[in-house]
Amino acid sequence: MNVWDFDDTIYDGESGMHMLRFFLRRKPALARYLPRAAVGIIKYKTGRLQAEHVAAQAGDLLALFLDQAGSGDIATDMRDFWDAHEHRIRPLYRQLQQPDDVIVSAGPEQSLREICGRLGVQHYIGSVVNEQTKRLDFVCFRENKVKAFRQRFPDAVIENFYTDSMDDKPMMDIAQRAFMVENGKMRQVK
Repeated sequence: MNVWDFDDTIYDGESGMHMLRFFLRRKPALARYLPRAAVGIIKYKTGRLQAEHVAAQAGDLLALFLDQAGSGDIATDMRDFWDAHEHRIRPLYRQLQQPDDVIVSAGPEQSLREICGRLGVQHYIGSVVNEQTKRLDFVCFRENKVKAFRQRFPDAVIENFYTDSMDDKPMMDIAQRAFMVENGKMRQVK
């Protein structure tokens, strides 16, 4: 089984940042919340905000963006987003794609559901956004990726794991081989 990170690995860029810009174009007044979002993103990316605290701190912002700039239906919003961004899927993934691939990402499962359906990927794991409250219930990041993966695939053997970041070291540790993907090129690190 091959397991893939999504952002900056399969997808060229950070889909969350692109999604933020996508919603800001719909409702520019939401820009007033950007400083708060930037502080949270910086803390999260530098490890000063643990995954379990992201849900509490980022959940309100996510709900606000989806409520004020979204259509009211997350599936419709994700379809609109991927209509505009599907072209950012890297050719490397399409060349190496296997029928039993699993994508494990910090991105919301609603977003993954849409793009994985387009790619023909049946198995994906991501952060959980409550459809009713539009708040984060689970952040699939660092150790939480392993936890979520093992819940769904308790006995699976990961032959190859692909990522762009050492934040995924916990997933690398349970894989037989690990590859870093940088600018669409990969190198084996384990």
